[in-house]
Amino acid sequence: MSHPYKGFEPKWYTDKPPEKSYRSLLRWGRWDDYKHPNERLYKLMKETFGLTDKDFESPKTLGLDIIEDNVPVNMSQEHINFFTDILGKENVKKDTYTRTSVSYGKTLYDSLRLREKLIENIPDLVLYPRNHEDVVKIVNYCDKNKIPVYVFGGGSSVCRGLEAVKNGVSLDMRPHMNKVIKISEKNHTITVQPGMQGPELENFLNNADTLLGTDKKYTCGHFPQSFEYSSVGGWTVTRGAGQNSTYFGKIEDIVISQKYVTPSGVIETKEFPAAATGPDLDQIMMGSEGTFGILTEVTLKIFNYMPENHRKFSFIFRNWEDAKEASREIMQGQFGYPSVFRLSDPEETDVAMKLYGIEGTFIDKLLSVRGYKPMERCLMLGFTDGEKSFTKVVKKNIKKICRKYKAMYTTGYVTSNWEKGRFKDPYMRDDLSDFNVMLDTLECTVNWENLEEIHTGVRKYCHSRKNTICMTHMSHFYPQGCNLYFIFIAKMNTKEEYRDYQYGILDNIQKYGATMSHHHGIGKMIGPWLEAQTGKNELDVIRALKNHFDPNGIMNPGGTLGLDLEENMKKNFINKTAE
Repeated sequence: MSHPYKGFEPKWYTDKPPEKSYRSLLRWGRWDDYKHPNERLYKLMKETFGLTDKDFESPKTLGLDIIEDNVPVNMSQEHINFFTDILGKENVKKDTYTRTSVSYGKTLYDSLRLREKLIENIPDLVLYPRNHEDVVKIVNYCDKNKIPVYVFGGGSSVCRGLEAVKNGVSLDMRPHMNKVIKISEKNHTITVQPGMQGPELENFLNNADTLLGTDKKYTCGHFPQSFEYSSVGGWTVTRGAGQNSTYFGKIEDIVISQKYVTPSGVIETKEFPAAATGPDLDQIMMGSEGTFGILTEVTLKIFNYMPENHRKFSFIFRNWEDAKEASREIMQGQFGYPSVFRLSDPEETDVAMKLYGIEGTFIDKLLSVRGYKPMERCLMLGFTDGEKSFTKVVKKNIKKICRKYKAMYTTGYVTSNWEKGRFKDPYMRDDLSDFNVMLDTLECTVNWENLEEIHTGVRKYCHSRKNTICMTHMSHFYPQGCNLYFIFIAKMNTKEEYRDYQYGILDNIQKYGATMSHHHGIGKMIGPWLEAQTGKNELDVIRALKNHFDPNGIMNPGGTLGLDLEENMKKNFINKTAE
């Protein structure tokens, strides 16, 4: 962090986790990369939770034990031999550690289970397909023999989308299916395999002139907070969004065409920018989260890489109402959109001032003198991307609107501090969980008319649990509304306590009329809530598609998208799968 501790510093764990340990799986990111809470945030947590330095002298459960190879494989040798014959022995894994590694994502519930050495819902085998043809053979065989099929891309799922509830096989796309198939400068597209990770894709594009023989450098413009450890396939099948989506769009705006292997055959769409040839198959397949088939190729839009036109801004507003109205006007102004665009409510602004090293600085003192009061003021930050004159116009108009609402311009300094840690904030979760302090997020989509009802109602529930920090921000903006993020920090002692609180937040997101997800996806965690949001008749359309693509129900079964949840499992999914 920007300031070292002057007093007591908690005993954060910084050693390399033992090989094949539980911690090696629950840890977010590289073992030698950390973002410890700074001293100001640490003091806020102590005050809020009624804790002392003594509570942070030694971690509770680090998960350093080795995962024993003791979970049996419940698959016939005949099936194992088939997969070994087509893939080779080196591409078929059945040890417990590897099987666990592809079934647990990065939701906090996954981390808490691993800390308790609870292994459940893992496949019998992990397969490493080498190409599209391997996937066809695997899916056809599994369909014929009623073997469940799951897929692993990057492992950053926060919706329990990876769990092999019915065992079977899990296809890990990372080892082999991670290549660039082609790039077209004329079409401004790139076609890649689904196992390609975010940093690899961006490296290819930023250096396309030397690596791919293009005339220019490019970017995909898709930078989720999980960017370092998420895959192109995962982005696509969950309808993900990057932090720059206000300008570049969500993944469904970036995808041009796709190729899937389904039990009913191969589905391949064409590489056209638009068409009026009936319902859009690309949109049907995106968001299916492995329940229709397995993505083997995807073609994406690419954009000119122009980092020199990156223009940062940040403002402090006197209150939430002014900040919301300014954000709406910016998005409806028709002068172009910023790339990253975020607005924090008063509570999150207070935490952000601590987290990004602003509290106590000259900027902070100046704000107080000018009447921008703590727990009332709101922080807006962002930056522009694109052609030089375009970014200049966008920033100029943002400034004009913010001045109208008497916001104070706080330069690009705040945004620079945020940008430095934009992919690192999740690293803090492991530090906090070591001391039974839980940090997690839930998000939804709102429109401008119902924004405040949802913001107020969900936060009221979050604060109904005493001594809880609930930060909220708006991001991923549109002329019609935005994504609303709820981030809570609380002292909890059990995974059941966490689970019940999470259920309550989901209940209230639904109660106040937001979508159940904007970009995290649904997985098995949020599946029980989906039908109530979409409507039964509407979800029946998805069920009909599922029956067409996967009549034997082998693709990611066990509650994904709520498609095969029994009535008595709804709202009790976590309990049922733990039995």
